[in-house]
Amino acid sequence: MWTDVSGGVPCYKVGRSGYGAITQVDSPQSPGHMALPWRAAVTYRGLNRGLGRLLSVTCDAAMDELTTPVREQHKFNVGKLQEYLVGRSRVSAGDTLTVKQYSAGQSNPTFLIQTGSQSYVLRKKPPGMLLPGAHKVDREYQVQKTLFSAGFPVPQPFLLCTDTSVIGTEFYLMEHVKGRIFRDIRLPGVRAAERAALYVAAVEVLARLHSLDLTSLNLEGYGRGPGYCKRQVSTWTKQYKAAAHKDIPAMNELSNWLKDNLPAGDNEVTLVHGDFRVDNLIFHPTEARVMAVLDWELSTTGQPLADLAYFLMPHYWPQSLNIISTMGSFKGIEGIPTAEDIISIYCRCRSLPPTLPQLNFYLALSIFKMAGIAQGVYARHLLGNASAPNAAQFGQYVEPMAKVALQLAQRSHPGPTEDRLFLQTAKGKAVLQQVKDFMRQYVLPAQEEVSEYYAKYAHSPQRWHTPQVIEDLKVKAREAGLWNLFLPAVSGLSQLDYAHIAEETGRCLFAPEVFNCQAPDTGNMEVLHMFGSEEQKRKWLEPLLRGEIRSCFCMTEPDVASSDATNMECTLRRDGDQYVIQGKKWWSSGAGNPQCKVAIVMCRSSSQDVSSRHSLHSMILVPMDTAGVQLVRPLTVFGQDDAIHGGHFEVHFDNVYIPASNIILGEGKGFEIAQGRLGPGRLHHCMRAVGLAELALELLCQRAANRHTFGKKLYQHEVVAHWIAECRLMIEQTRLLTLHAAHALDTLGSQAARKQIAMIKVAAARMACKVVDCAIQAHGGAGVSGDFPLAQMYSYARTLRIADGPDEVHLSSIARLELRDQLRKAQSKL
Repeated sequence: MWTDVSGGVPCYKVGRSGYGAITQVDSPQSPGHMALPWRAAVTYRGLNRGLGRLLSVTCDAAMDELTTPVREQHKFNVGKLQEYLVGRSRVSAGDTLTVKQYSAGQSNPTFLIQTGSQSYVLRKKPPGMLLPGAHKVDREYQVQKTLFSAGFPVPQPFLLCTDTSVIGTEFYLMEHVKGRIFRDIRLPGVRAAERAALYVAAVEVLARLHSLDLTSLNLEGYGRGPGYCKRQVSTWTKQYKAAAHKDIPAMNELSNWLKDNLPAGDNEVTLVHGDFRVDNLIFHPTEARVMAVLDWELSTTGQPLADLAYFLMPHYWPQSLNIISTMGSFKGIEGIPTAEDIISIYCRCRSLPPTLPQLNFYLALSIFKMAGIAQGVYARHLLGNASAPNAAQFGQYVEPMAKVALQLAQRSHPGPTEDRLFLQTAKGKAVLQQVKDFMRQYVLPAQEEVSEYYAKYAHSPQRWHTPQVIEDLKVKAREAGLWNLFLPAVSGLSQLDYAHIAEETGRCLFAPEVFNCQAPDTGNMEVLHMFGSEEQKRKWLEPLLRGEIRSCFCMTEPDVASSDATNMECTLRRDGDQYVIQGKKWWSSGAGNPQCKVAIVMCRSSSQDVSSRHSLHSMILVPMDTAGVQLVRPLTVFGQDDAIHGGHFEVHFDNVYIPASNIILGEGKGFEIAQGRLGPGRLHHCMRAVGLAELALELLCQRAANRHTFGKKLYQHEVVAHWIAECRLMIEQTRLLTLHAAHALDTLGSQAARKQIAMIKVAAARMACKVVDCAIQAHGGAGVSGDFPLAQMYSYARTLRIADGPDEVHLSSIARLELRDQLRKAQSKL
C-alpha cells in the first residue's frame, strides 16, 4: 500500500491503460511518501496499513480513456452476442448491452462488454486470414481457467465460444478486473520508490508462475516440454517469413545465429507466459500488488529463463532506439531495479543460484521474437484486420530490432557485469541511498551541536533528555519515510537490506535514534511484534513504532553471573489476576531517558515447576511509573554515563504488582522469546560496528596522511601502512560474515542461523576494537581525548564484547554447533 506517513494526501490522475485498468497513479514527489511493496514470494511480508489516506477515481472516467468505439473491421452483431450470453452469464434478455473496444493491444481484439450492473471483457480472434498457429483463444481460455482455479492472479474466465456464427470468430468471456495498467513500462510520473516496488511485485509474480507444478495443474500436455528454445527459434523464423513484406538480411543472420548457439541445458520445463511485460499486468489500484496477468496467447511449457530474459529486455535496449512506449530504454529512469537486481529477486524466489547462463542468447531470442511480432502486426495491417490503429508503423521496427539483437548476441557478457555477494533488493538499495543522503545532509552536520549539548549538561539531569536537534531530525526522517527500517513487516526490507543500512548508521552514535532504529527499542519492538498480544501491541508497540515513547530491557543482574542467563534470580509470582516482581537488574540501557515508559523484564517464574532450566523464566511488560520500580543509579562505561543512549541503569523491582495480561506469550516462554529477540538485534549491532570501524579507518588514514614523524608521513612507516592494510582486511571479512548471517536470517530464520549470529557477534566486536585501537594509536594522546570520537567509539566497541553475551559464551556455542554439524556430515557419509 502506498502510505503517506507525513499526513499528506496522494494525488492520482487518470491515464491510458489496458483492459481492466482504471487508473495510472502519479504519486507526489514529496519525501513523505514511502512505498511498501507487497511481497508475494520473498521472505518479507506484511504492511503497516494503519497509516495514510487514499483517494480514488471513478471507473467511468478512466474507461473513457481506455476504450474507443468498435473499429469498423472488428464490428460484430451485438444482438447475437447478447442472445448467446443469456443463460450462460448474468446478462439477461432485457439488458442494454454496450460494447467498446480497448484501444491498446496488437493481437487478439479485446472488448469491454457492459450492462447496467455487470462488466465483462471479451477477447476474440481477428477476422480474415491469419498466420498459422496464431490467435488460439481456446488456449488462452484453457490456461487462464486452470490458473484461476489454482489461485494464480488472472482474470476469471467465464465461458469459451467456438461457434463462429455468434460474432464471426471464436471468443471467450472473462472477468473485468479493476486496477492499474501502465502502458509505458518506464512508468513516467511514478515516484522512484513506487517504480521499484511495482517491478519487484512483477518479477515475484513471474517467479511464482515458473514455480507452479505442471502435474498438479494437469498442464503437462499444454506444450511440448524440453527443447523450448530450439522450437522458439524455429517457430518465430517461420512466423517472420510467413509475414515478411521484404527480405531483411539482419533477421536472417539473427535466425541463423540463434540456431547455432542454442543453450546446452534446454531441458527445464515450466509454464511460460511468452509475453511477460509490465504492460501485460494489472496492478492493485493503490498497492504494489499484481492482481492479474494478461495476454496468455503465447503461453506454453518450456524454458523459464526465456520468459525472464524477455522481461529483462528493456535493460539492454539502446537509448537511441525508442520504438514504442512499451519498449523504451531504462537508462536514466530512477527506481527501476537493475537487471542484476531482477535476476537476484527472481532467483531468490525460486531458490536458484543468482546467475543467468547464456544471457546473451535469451536476450537475442527475446528481441527476435519481438521483431517477429512487429512483422506480424504490420502484416495484419496490410491485410486490413490489425487490432490497433498504429499497426502501420510496426514494419519499420523489424530491422533495427534485429540489429540490436545481433549486437547483444556477439557480446560475451551483455549489460551489467557487477558480481557481488549478498545483493540487496531494489527497494533496499533505494532506501540505503536515501539514508546515505540523509546522513550526509542532516545527521553528520548535527554532530557538533549534539556534542555541545551533552558537554553543556554533563552534570545536569537535562543530559538524560534527547536534544532538540535530534528530535527535529527524527521528524525529518519520518517525513522522508526513513522510519522503523529495522522491522521487515513494517519497512518491507529484508535483514540483508537493513544490514547495509545499519552499517551506514553506525558511523554516528545517535544516527540509529534518528530513524527510530535504536537499541534496545528495536529488540523490544521485535518482541512485541512477534510475541505480543493485540492489546500489548496497541498499548506499547504502536507508540514505540511512532516514536512517541522509549523502552528498556531488564535482563542482566548484579548479584549473579549473568553470562549464564539461567542464573537470574529476579522472581515473578502469580497473585490472583496480577504478578508480583521482586529483584534487581542492571545495565538496563535507555532507562534514564524520560520518555522510557515501559520495560521488558526477564524474571524467574516461581510457579513454574519443570525439569528444564530454560523453561523457568518469563518476560513481562512493566510500566516504568509502576509503584516499586526504582532507578537506583546510572552505571558508567569507562567513566562515562552514556547519556546519549539514555544511560545504563541499575533498576530495582520491590514488590511490583503488574496485571497478568502484561505477560508476554505466557509463563516459561522467556528463553524462547529471547532467542527470537537477540538474533536480529545482534546482527544490527554487528553491522553498526562495521560502520563504526569504517569511520575509525577513515580517521586513521587521514591522520597517517597528514602527520609527519622522523622525516616522513605516518603512512610511509611500514608499521602504520600494515595497520591500514590489516584494518581493511578485517573490516571486509567481518562485513561479509555479517551479511552472510543476515542472509541466513532471511532464508533460514533465527534458530537455524544461530551459529552465523554467534560468529559475527565475536568477530565484529573484536574487529571494531582492533580497528579503533589502531586509529587511537595513530592519533597518540589525541586519540584518548575528547577532541576526537575515538575514545567514545572504543568504549562502544569494547562493551560490545560483553553485551548480549560475552565472547566466551558465543565461542562455546560456535564450537558446539560446529561439532554437531561435523557429526551430521560424517553420519551422512556412512
